[in-house]
Amino acid sequence: MHASAHPDFEPRESCARCRRPASVCYCRHLTSLDTKTRVVLLQHPRERDMAIGTARMASLCLPNSELHIGIDWSASKDLDRALSDPSRPAALLYPGDAQVPATDVFSAPPKGPVTLVVIDGTWSLARKVVRANPRLQALPRFAFTPTAPSEYRIRREPHETYVSTIEALAYVLGALEGDPARFLPMLTPFRAMVDTQLRCAETMHGARVRHKKPAIVGPRVPLVFRERPDDLVCVVGEANAWPYRSAERGDGHPDELVQWVGYRPRTGETFDAIARPRYPLAPSTPRHIRLREDELMAGGTLEDLHEAWRAFVKDTDVVCSWGRYATRIFAASGGYLPKTRMDLRQVGRQLLKGKVGTIEGFLQQIAATPSPDLARGRAGLRAAQIHAVARHYVDVAKVVAR
Repeated sequence: MHASAHPDFEPRESCARCRRPASVCYCRHLTSLDTKTRVVLLQHPRERDMAIGTARMASLCLPNSELHIGIDWSASKDLDRALSDPSRPAALLYPGDAQVPATDVFSAPPKGPVTLVVIDGTWSLARKVVRANPRLQALPRFAFTPTAPSEYRIRREPHETYVSTIEALAYVLGALEGDPARFLPMLTPFRAMVDTQLRCAETMHGARVRHKKPAIVGPRVPLVFRERPDDLVCVVGEANAWPYRSAERGDGHPDELVQWVGYRPRTGETFDAIARPRYPLAPSTPRHIRLREDELMAGGTLEDLHEAWRAFVKDTDVVCSWGRYATRIFAASGGYLPKTRMDLRQVGRQLLKGKVGTIEGFLQQIAATPSPDLARGRAGLRAAQIHAVARHYVDVAKVVAR
Protein backbone atom coordinates (compact mmCIF):
# COMPACT_ATOMS: atom_id res chain seq x y z
CA MET A 1 0.00 0.00 0.00
CA HIS A 2 1.34 3.39 -0.95
CA ALA A 3 0.62 6.44 1.20
CA SER A 4 1.36 9.99 0.19
CA ALA A 5 0.79 13.46 1.57
CA HIS A 6 -0.09 16.53 -0.46
CA PRO A 7 2.72 19.08 -0.61
CA ASP A 8 0.32 21.91 0.22
CA PHE A 9 -1.04 20.22 3.33
CA GLU A 10 0.48 21.59 6.54
CA PRO A 11 -0.46 19.45 9.53
CA ARG A 12 -0.27 20.98 12.97
CA GLU A 13 2.91 20.41 14.90
CA SER A 14 3.12 17.06 16.61
CA CYS A 15 5.64 15.60 19.01
CA ALA A 16 7.77 12.94 17.31
CA ARG A 17 8.26 11.16 20.63
CA CYS A 18 4.78 10.76 22.09
CA ARG A 19 3.03 11.43 18.73
CA ARG A 20 0.54 13.75 20.34
CA PRO A 21 -0.16 17.33 19.18
CA ALA A 22 2.41 19.71 20.62
CA SER A 23 -0.34 21.45 22.58
CA VAL A 24 -1.12 18.26 24.54
CA CYS A 25 2.33 16.64 24.58
CA TYR A 26 3.08 14.81 27.83
CA CYS A 27 6.81 14.22 27.27
CA ARG A 28 7.94 16.70 29.94
CA HIS A 29 6.27 14.44 32.50
CA LEU A 30 7.99 11.24 31.37
CA THR A 31 10.55 9.53 33.54
CA SER A 32 13.03 6.79 32.60
CA LEU A 33 13.07 3.75 34.88
CA ASP A 34 15.59 0.93 34.46
CA THR A 35 14.23 -2.53 35.23
CA LYS A 36 15.48 -6.04 35.67
CA THR A 37 12.13 -7.09 34.23
CA ARG A 38 11.90 -7.14 30.46
CA VAL A 39 8.50 -5.82 29.37
CA VAL A 40 6.99 -6.91 26.04
CA LEU A 41 3.85 -5.00 25.09
CA LEU A 42 1.62 -6.64 22.48
CA GLN A 43 -0.80 -3.96 21.32
CA HIS A 44 -4.05 -4.69 19.52
CA PRO A 45 -4.19 -2.68 16.25
CA ARG A 46 -7.30 -0.88 17.41
CA GLU A 47 -5.35 0.62 20.31
CA ARG A 48 -2.51 1.86 18.11
CA ASP A 49 -4.33 5.05 17.12
CA MET A 50 -6.07 5.68 20.42
CA ALA A 51 -5.17 9.22 21.48
CA ILE A 52 -5.74 8.27 25.12
CA GLY A 53 -3.88 4.96 25.02
CA THR A 54 -1.10 4.31 27.54
CA ALA A 55 1.04 1.52 26.06
CA ARG A 56 3.33 3.90 24.17
CA MET A 57 3.57 6.09 27.25
CA ALA A 58 4.64 3.07 29.30
CA SER A 59 7.22 2.04 26.70
CA LEU A 60 8.72 5.54 26.78
CA CYS A 61 9.16 5.24 30.55
CA LEU A 62 10.77 1.79 30.39
CA PRO A 63 14.05 1.47 28.43
CA ASN A 64 13.96 -2.31 28.89
CA SER A 65 10.67 -2.66 27.03
CA GLU A 66 9.45 -3.19 23.49
CA LEU A 67 6.11 -2.44 21.86
CA HIS A 68 4.68 -4.55 19.02
CA ILE A 69 1.34 -4.27 17.22
CA GLY A 70 -0.75 -7.18 16.00
CA ILE A 71 -3.31 -9.88 16.74
CA ASP A 72 -1.82 -13.14 15.47
CA TRP A 73 1.51 -13.89 17.16
CA SER A 74 1.78 -17.52 16.06
CA ALA A 75 4.71 -16.84 13.70
CA SER A 76 6.14 -13.70 15.27
CA LYS A 77 9.92 -13.51 15.40
CA ASP A 78 9.63 -10.68 17.90
CA LEU A 79 7.70 -12.89 20.28
CA ASP A 80 10.09 -15.80 19.60
CA ARG A 81 12.98 -13.62 20.66
CA ALA A 82 11.14 -12.31 23.71
CA LEU A 83 10.31 -15.80 24.94
CA SER A 84 13.74 -17.28 24.34
CA ASP A 85 15.72 -15.72 27.21
CA PRO A 86 16.24 -18.44 29.84
CA SER A 87 17.59 -15.89 32.33
CA ARG A 88 14.25 -14.07 32.18
CA PRO A 89 11.47 -16.68 31.82
CA ALA A 90 8.33 -15.29 30.24
CA ALA A 91 5.00 -14.82 31.99
CA LEU A 92 1.75 -13.27 30.82
CA LEU A 93 0.13 -10.48 32.82
CA TYR A 94 -3.39 -11.84 32.64
CA PRO A 95 -5.98 -13.28 35.04
CA GLY A 96 -5.89 -17.02 35.61
CA ASP A 97 -8.58 -19.54 34.80
CA ALA A 98 -9.33 -23.22 35.39
CA GLN A 99 -6.70 -24.32 32.87
CA VAL A 100 -3.98 -21.81 33.73
CA PRO A 101 -4.02 -20.46 37.29
CA ALA A 102 -2.31 -17.14 37.94
CA THR A 103 0.31 -16.23 40.51
CA ASP A 104 -0.44 -13.13 42.57
CA VAL A 105 2.61 -10.91 42.16
CA PHE A 106 2.00 -9.15 45.46
CA SER A 107 1.81 -12.29 47.61
CA ALA A 108 4.24 -14.53 45.68
CA PRO A 109 6.61 -12.54 43.44
CA PRO A 110 9.17 -14.56 41.44
CA LYS A 111 12.66 -14.93 42.87
CA GLY A 112 14.46 -13.76 39.73
CA PRO A 113 13.92 -11.42 36.78
CA VAL A 114 11.24 -12.28 34.24
CA THR A 115 10.00 -11.26 30.82
CA LEU A 116 6.57 -9.78 31.36
CA VAL A 117 4.23 -10.08 28.36
CA VAL A 118 1.39 -7.54 28.46
CA ILE A 119 -1.62 -7.39 26.11
CA ASP A 120 -2.65 -3.79 25.44
CA GLY A 121 -6.30 -3.38 24.53
CA THR A 122 -9.74 -3.32 26.04
CA TRP A 123 -10.58 -6.38 28.08
CA SER A 124 -12.71 -7.79 25.28
CA LEU A 125 -9.89 -7.29 22.78
CA ALA A 126 -7.30 -8.75 25.15
CA ARG A 127 -9.42 -11.89 25.61
CA LYS A 128 -9.67 -12.29 21.85
CA VAL A 129 -5.90 -11.96 21.44
CA VAL A 130 -5.20 -14.57 24.12
CA ARG A 131 -7.80 -16.97 22.71
CA ALA A 132 -6.32 -16.59 19.23
CA ASN A 133 -2.75 -17.42 20.32
CA PRO A 134 -2.06 -20.81 21.95
CA ARG A 135 1.51 -19.65 22.71
CA LEU A 136 0.16 -16.91 24.92
CA GLN A 137 -2.39 -19.24 26.50
CA ALA A 138 0.40 -21.62 27.50
CA LEU A 139 2.49 -19.02 29.34
CA PRO A 140 2.43 -18.95 33.14
CA ARG A 141 0.37 -16.02 34.35
CA PHE A 142 0.78 -13.18 36.79
CA ALA A 143 -2.21 -11.39 38.24
CA PHE A 144 -2.76 -8.65 40.80
CA THR A 145 -5.45 -6.69 42.57
CA PRO A 146 -5.00 -2.90 42.31
CA THR A 147 -4.43 -1.09 45.59
CA ALA A 148 -6.62 1.81 44.44
CA PRO A 149 -9.34 2.45 41.82
CA SER A 150 -8.21 3.38 38.32
CA GLU A 151 -7.52 7.05 37.62
CA TYR A 152 -8.47 6.51 33.96
CA ARG A 153 -11.39 8.94 34.16
CA ILE A 154 -11.56 9.42 30.38
CA ARG A 155 -12.23 5.77 29.59
CA ARG A 156 -14.86 3.62 31.17
CA GLU A 157 -13.63 0.30 32.56
CA PRO A 158 -16.01 -2.69 32.78
CA HIS A 159 -15.18 -3.21 36.48
CA GLU A 160 -13.82 -1.01 39.25
CA THR A 161 -10.81 -3.31 39.69
CA TYR A 162 -9.70 -2.84 36.07
CA VAL A 163 -6.93 -0.35 35.35
CA SER A 164 -5.07 1.03 32.35
CA THR A 165 -1.94 -0.61 30.93
CA ILE A 166 0.43 1.93 32.47
CA GLU A 167 -1.26 1.69 35.86
CA ALA A 168 -1.01 -2.09 35.76
CA LEU A 169 2.69 -1.91 34.93
CA ALA A 170 3.40 0.60 37.69
CA TYR A 171 1.80 -1.73 40.26
CA VAL A 172 3.21 -4.99 38.94
CA LEU A 173 6.77 -3.78 38.35
CA GLY A 174 6.80 -2.40 41.88
CA ALA A 175 5.88 -5.85 43.17
CA LEU A 176 8.23 -7.78 40.86
CA GLU A 177 11.22 -5.61 41.73
CA GLY A 178 10.39 -5.11 45.40
CA ASP A 179 10.20 -1.32 45.26
CA PRO A 180 6.63 -0.09 44.67
CA ALA A 181 7.44 3.59 45.26
CA ARG A 182 10.10 3.66 42.51
CA PHE A 183 7.52 3.04 39.77
CA LEU A 184 4.88 5.53 40.85
CA PRO A 185 6.47 8.31 38.72
CA MET A 186 5.21 6.34 35.69
CA LEU A 187 1.77 7.65 36.59
CA THR A 188 2.77 11.33 36.31
CA PRO A 189 2.47 11.59 32.49
CA PHE A 190 -0.67 9.44 32.68
CA ARG A 191 -2.33 11.84 35.11
CA ALA A 192 -1.23 14.81 33.02
CA MET A 193 -2.78 13.26 29.89
CA VAL A 194 -6.05 12.50 31.68
CA ASP A 195 -6.30 16.03 33.08
CA THR A 196 -5.55 17.55 29.67
CA GLN A 197 -8.12 15.40 27.91
CA LEU A 198 -10.79 16.30 30.45
CA ARG A 199 -10.02 19.99 30.01
CA CYS A 200 -10.38 19.64 26.25
CA ALA A 201 -13.70 17.83 26.63
CA GLU A 202 -14.92 20.44 29.11
CA THR A 203 -13.98 23.25 26.74
CA MET A 204 -16.07 21.68 23.97
CA HIS A 205 -18.99 20.30 25.92
CA GLY A 206 -19.13 22.16 29.22
CA ALA A 207 -18.53 20.92 32.73
CA ARG A 208 -21.31 18.34 32.36
CA VAL A 209 -18.80 15.78 31.04
CA ARG A 210 -17.40 15.39 34.54
CA HIS A 211 -20.69 14.04 35.90
CA LYS A 212 -22.35 10.73 35.36
CA LYS A 213 -24.97 10.62 32.63
CA PRO A 214 -27.81 8.25 31.90
CA ALA A 215 -27.29 5.48 29.35
CA ILE A 216 -28.57 7.62 26.49
CA VAL A 217 -25.72 9.83 25.39
CA GLY A 218 -28.06 12.41 23.90
CA PRO A 219 -28.63 14.10 20.57
CA ARG A 220 -25.19 15.70 20.45
CA VAL A 221 -23.27 12.40 20.50
CA PRO A 222 -25.08 9.59 18.68
CA LEU A 223 -25.43 6.50 20.83
CA VAL A 224 -23.87 4.35 18.12
CA PHE A 225 -20.40 5.64 19.02
CA ARG A 226 -20.68 4.18 22.50
CA GLU A 227 -22.67 1.05 21.77
CA ARG A 228 -21.11 -0.06 18.45
CA PRO A 229 -17.50 1.17 18.23
CA ASP A 230 -16.38 -2.20 16.86
CA ASP A 231 -18.68 -1.79 13.85
CA LEU A 232 -17.25 1.52 12.61
CA VAL A 233 -15.82 1.68 9.09
CA CYS A 234 -14.36 4.98 7.87
CA VAL A 235 -14.85 5.61 4.14
CA VAL A 236 -13.59 8.06 1.52
CA GLY A 237 -14.60 8.32 -2.12
CA GLU A 238 -12.72 10.19 -4.84
CA ALA A 239 -14.26 11.23 -8.15
CA ASN A 240 -13.28 12.18 -11.64
CA ALA A 241 -15.09 15.50 -11.63
CA TRP A 242 -15.23 18.11 -14.37
CA PRO A 243 -15.85 21.75 -13.30
CA TYR A 244 -19.54 22.55 -13.10
CA ARG A 245 -19.46 25.14 -15.89
CA SER A 246 -17.23 23.17 -18.23
CA ALA A 247 -18.41 22.09 -21.68
CA GLU A 248 -17.51 18.48 -20.84
CA ARG A 249 -19.88 18.42 -17.88
CA GLY A 250 -22.59 19.85 -20.07
CA ASP A 251 -21.93 17.03 -22.54
CA GLY A 252 -22.94 14.41 -19.98
CA HIS A 253 -19.77 13.77 -17.95
CA PRO A 254 -21.05 13.54 -14.36
CA ASP A 255 -18.88 12.99 -11.31
CA GLU A 256 -17.77 9.34 -11.38
CA LEU A 257 -16.20 7.26 -8.63
CA VAL A 258 -12.53 6.44 -9.28
CA GLN A 259 -11.24 5.52 -5.81
CA TRP A 260 -12.90 4.04 -2.73
CA VAL A 261 -11.12 3.61 0.60
CA GLY A 262 -12.45 2.00 3.75
CA TYR A 263 -10.73 1.53 7.11
CA ARG A 264 -11.95 -0.76 9.90
CA PRO A 265 -10.42 0.51 13.19
CA ARG A 266 -11.27 -2.64 15.14
CA THR A 267 -8.96 -4.83 13.05
CA GLY A 268 -6.77 -2.29 11.27
CA GLU A 269 -7.96 -3.61 7.86
CA THR A 270 -7.86 -1.18 4.94
CA PHE A 271 -9.76 -1.39 1.66
CA ASP A 272 -8.25 0.63 -1.21
CA ALA A 273 -9.40 0.20 -4.81
CA ILE A 274 -9.17 2.31 -7.96
CA ALA A 275 -11.72 2.15 -10.77
CA ARG A 276 -10.54 3.18 -14.21
CA PRO A 277 -12.46 6.30 -15.39
CA ARG A 278 -15.12 5.62 -17.99
CA TYR A 279 -15.39 9.25 -19.04
CA PRO A 280 -12.49 11.46 -20.20
CA LEU A 281 -10.23 12.31 -17.29
CA ALA A 282 -10.62 15.90 -16.09
CA PRO A 283 -7.18 17.60 -16.13
CA SER A 284 -7.55 18.69 -12.50
CA THR A 285 -8.54 15.27 -11.13
CA PRO A 286 -5.04 13.75 -10.64
CA ARG A 287 -3.88 16.91 -8.85
CA HIS A 288 -6.93 17.11 -6.61
CA ILE A 289 -6.95 13.47 -5.54
CA ARG A 290 -3.14 13.18 -5.56
CA LEU A 291 -2.93 10.16 -7.83
CA ARG A 292 -1.04 10.02 -11.09
CA GLU A 293 -2.95 9.66 -14.34
CA ASP A 294 -1.27 6.33 -15.06
CA GLU A 295 -2.39 5.01 -11.64
CA LEU A 296 -5.98 5.92 -12.43
CA MET A 297 -5.89 4.49 -15.94
CA ALA A 298 -4.40 1.24 -14.61
CA GLY A 299 -7.35 0.74 -12.24
CA GLY A 300 -9.84 -2.09 -12.52
CA THR A 301 -13.46 -1.88 -13.52
CA LEU A 302 -16.12 -0.32 -11.33
CA GLU A 303 -17.75 -3.73 -11.13
CA ASP A 304 -14.51 -5.22 -9.76
CA LEU A 305 -14.38 -2.49 -7.12
CA HIS A 306 -17.99 -3.15 -6.09
CA GLU A 307 -17.39 -6.88 -5.84
CA ALA A 308 -14.24 -6.50 -3.74
CA TRP A 309 -15.94 -3.99 -1.46
CA ARG A 310 -18.93 -6.28 -0.95
CA ALA A 311 -16.54 -8.95 0.29
CA PHE A 312 -14.99 -6.46 2.74
CA VAL A 313 -18.05 -4.68 4.14
CA LYS A 314 -20.56 -6.24 6.54
CA ASP A 315 -24.27 -5.60 6.80
CA THR A 316 -23.75 -4.62 10.44
CA ASP A 317 -21.05 -2.04 9.72
CA VAL A 318 -21.53 1.61 10.61
CA VAL A 319 -20.20 3.65 7.68
CA CYS A 320 -18.55 6.91 8.77
CA SER A 321 -17.81 9.70 6.31
CA TRP A 322 -17.02 13.41 6.47
CA GLY A 323 -20.01 14.91 4.71
CA ARG A 324 -22.26 12.94 2.39
CA TYR A 325 -20.58 13.39 -0.96
CA ALA A 326 -18.55 10.17 -0.76
CA THR A 327 -21.45 7.91 0.20
CA ARG A 328 -23.76 9.61 -2.29
CA ILE A 329 -21.40 9.15 -5.24
CA PHE A 330 -20.65 5.57 -4.19
CA ALA A 331 -24.33 4.69 -3.98
CA ALA A 332 -24.92 6.41 -7.32
CA SER A 333 -22.27 4.18 -8.88
CA GLY A 334 -24.26 1.11 -7.85
CA GLY A 335 -22.17 0.16 -4.83
CA TYR A 336 -23.57 -1.42 -1.67
CA LEU A 337 -23.62 0.47 1.64
CA PRO A 338 -24.92 -0.81 4.98
CA LYS A 339 -28.04 0.75 6.41
CA THR A 340 -26.35 2.63 9.26
CA ARG A 341 -24.31 5.61 8.10
CA MET A 342 -22.89 8.51 10.10
CA ASP A 343 -21.96 11.93 8.72
CA LEU A 344 -19.17 12.92 11.09
CA ARG A 345 -19.29 16.52 9.94
CA GLN A 346 -22.94 16.78 10.96
CA VAL A 347 -22.12 15.25 14.34
CA GLY A 348 -19.42 17.90 14.71
CA ARG A 349 -21.96 20.62 14.03
CA GLN A 350 -24.11 19.21 16.81
CA LEU A 351 -21.17 19.13 19.21
CA LEU A 352 -20.07 22.68 18.46
CA LYS A 353 -23.60 23.97 17.88
CA GLY A 354 -22.45 25.62 14.69
CA LYS A 355 -20.20 25.31 11.68
CA VAL A 356 -17.15 23.07 11.92
CA GLY A 357 -15.15 24.26 8.91
CA THR A 358 -12.62 21.92 7.36
CA ILE A 359 -11.75 18.55 8.82
CA GLU A 360 -8.21 19.83 9.48
CA GLY A 361 -9.58 22.72 11.52
CA PHE A 362 -11.98 20.47 13.38
CA LEU A 363 -9.16 18.09 14.33
CA GLN A 364 -7.28 21.03 15.81
CA GLN A 365 -10.30 22.04 17.87
CA ILE A 366 -10.69 18.56 19.35
CA ALA A 367 -6.92 18.05 19.84
CA ALA A 368 -6.91 14.82 17.83
CA THR A 369 -3.94 13.55 15.85
CA PRO A 370 -4.52 11.43 12.73
CA SER A 371 -2.45 8.32 12.14
CA PRO A 372 -0.21 8.15 9.06
CA ASP A 373 -2.01 7.99 5.71
CA LEU A 374 -4.06 4.80 5.42
CA ALA A 375 -4.10 4.43 1.62
CA ARG A 376 -2.90 6.00 -1.61
CA GLY A 377 -3.41 9.64 -2.49
CA ARG A 378 -5.60 12.18 -0.77
CA ALA A 379 -8.05 9.43 0.20
CA GLY A 380 -5.42 7.88 2.46
CA LEU A 381 -4.97 11.15 4.32
CA ARG A 382 -8.72 11.71 4.53
CA ALA A 383 -9.30 8.19 5.87
CA ALA A 384 -6.79 8.80 8.67
CA GLN A 385 -8.46 12.11 9.49
CA ILE A 386 -11.94 10.61 9.51
CA HIS A 387 -10.72 7.81 11.75
CA ALA A 388 -9.30 10.37 14.19
CA VAL A 389 -12.66 12.17 14.31
CA ALA A 390 -14.59 8.92 14.81
CA ARG A 391 -12.19 7.87 17.55
CA HIS A 392 -12.80 11.20 19.31
CA TYR A 393 -16.57 10.71 19.18
CA VAL A 394 -16.17 7.25 20.72
CA ASP A 395 -14.05 8.74 23.54
CA VAL A 396 -16.50 11.59 24.11
CA ALA A 397 -19.46 9.21 24.18
CA LYS A 398 -17.75 7.17 26.90
CA VAL A 399 -16.92 10.24 28.97
CA VAL A 400 -20.38 11.79 28.68
CA ALA A 401 -22.04 8.50 29.61
CA ARG A 402 -20.09 8.16 32.85
